[in-house]
Amino acid sequence: MHVHGGDIYGNEVELDFSANLNFLGMPEAVRQAAKAGVDASEHYPDPFCRKLREAISLSEGVPAESVLCGNGAADLIFGLALAKKPKKALLWSPGFYEYEQALRTVGCEITFLPLRREEDFRPQEETLSQIEPGIDLVFFCNPHNPTGQTASGSFLRKLLAQCEAAGAFCVVDECFLDFVDEEERASAKAMLGDHPGLFILKAFTKLYAMAGLRLGYGLCSDADFLAQMKQVMQPWNVSVPAQMAGIAALKETGYVRRFQALLREERRFLKQGLSALGFRIYGSKANFIFFEGPEDLVEFSKRKGILIRDCSNYRGLRPGYYRIAVRSREENLRLLQVFRERMEP
Repeated sequence: MHVHGGDIYGNEVELDFSANLNFLGMPEAVRQAAKAGVDASEHYPDPFCRKLREAISLSEGVPAESVLCGNGAADLIFGLALAKKPKKALLWSPGFYEYEQALRTVGCEITFLPLRREEDFRPQEETLSQIEPGIDLVFFCNPHNPTGQTASGSFLRKLLAQCEAAGAFCVVDECFLDFVDEEERASAKAMLGDHPGLFILKAFTKLYAMAGLRLGYGLCSDADFLAQMKQVMQPWNVSVPAQMAGIAALKETGYVRRFQALLREERRFLKQGLSALGFRIYGSKANFIFFEGPEDLVEFSKRKGILIRDCSNYRGLRPGYYRIAVRSREENLRLLQVFRERMEP
């Protein structure tokens, strides 16, 4: 369960398709800001991330007091669990393991709503009725990890209404939402003001290729709850380099637009290539593709110098399910060639 993508330290590989990062790499201005942050690291970081929160506030169009920063999204997930201490929670599975891990640390009982292969692993509206009084906390990922399935605005509104009626706090993880084509992108952000029991989770990690710097943030209109979270999280949890890099990243609007255009093209290309090889694809509307293939694909790819994400350790999945990042055309061609070699008789 603890194995994730991006383990380049335990595997000797030339290409890493297991971590869903922007294939353009870290913007140069962000890299320079992080380096300047190292030089400024003789001082403690701002424990309140004031300049960073102001920058996020301008970028997201929400008040700065509605922003809480963390050492990656995972830091906020654990802070949520510790601040809420829920007795019962609801998760969709397969799903990001850190939700479950954080809830287990506070002794929470978890109900899992299975995403089914015959429904293309898409969350179904009828399952929302299982959010009943007694459920304290709900995690929902949009787009979903690892499937890349997205939820509509209508689904999100019904999810929040059901949570509110049941008295459940709702966490919507939108860490991959910026990778979804704009016409299909549905955010819960416009609902923040009407739902103090809503927390939106976001991160700089994937979009700006800043995985090693560890920077995430949450949006919530309940300032008292954010203060409660801050009390249970470690002080100085966001480093000086991460704060300075985050401020620089939010100015990289041209870089984001360029990547989104390239991503759309390369995602389509990679999907077509996988389908031509006979692999079954599900969802995959973010910067990764979730598919079904032969059970030895990870080891075969690794022998060829390529690391892909084996999804068999996700709850509810068996060997033969994989997730790959969408990368550059040259890299995608090489991956498809390796897969083609595996599928040749």
